[in-house]
Amino acid sequence: MVYAFIDANNLYLETSKNAGWYVNYRKLRIWLRDKFNVSTAYMFIGKVAGNEKLYSSLENNGFTLIFKQTIPDEEGKIKGNVDADLVLNAMIDFPKYDKAIIIANDGDYYSLVKYLRENGKLLYVISPYGKNLSVLLKKEAGKQILLLEQARNILEYIKKWGRTT
Repeated sequence: MVYAFIDANNLYLETSKNAGWYVNYRKLRIWLRDKFNVSTAYMFIGKVAGNEKLYSSLENNGFTLIFKQTIPDEEGKIKGNVDADLVLNAMIDFPKYDKAIIIANDGDYYSLVKYLRENGKLLYVISPYGKNLSVLLKKEAGKQILLLEQARNILEYIKKWGRTT
């Protein structure tokens, strides 16, 4: 079995803010299933009041949501760092999967990626935006790095005539 562990905020910010495109999450889940045989796709995400429609949509599209409580910082910006939760969950589920995919750019996942690789369980690290991929992750994952940008034509959220696809 293949499990995917996705840092939702990292995915969203890297594609939308830095790479300039939006991921269609329904298509992402289908792509993960069809291309990599992902049976379980965990989405680690901060819980924010008012985002219930987003959460329902993600769950309806086949993601298993793992929520992190959020708090505002000194400037009122919502913070909900999911790194530790993703790593902990990957280790708790370690006996359940044969291979893992990590979708993130963050160097905080270096130790997890190293452990997965050393134990033959790393399938890929999928970088939401290659220009911001941690040097540590790049070094540790080596040839097991994929750039989400390479699948943009399949995964992009496109607005057409008032409808979205």
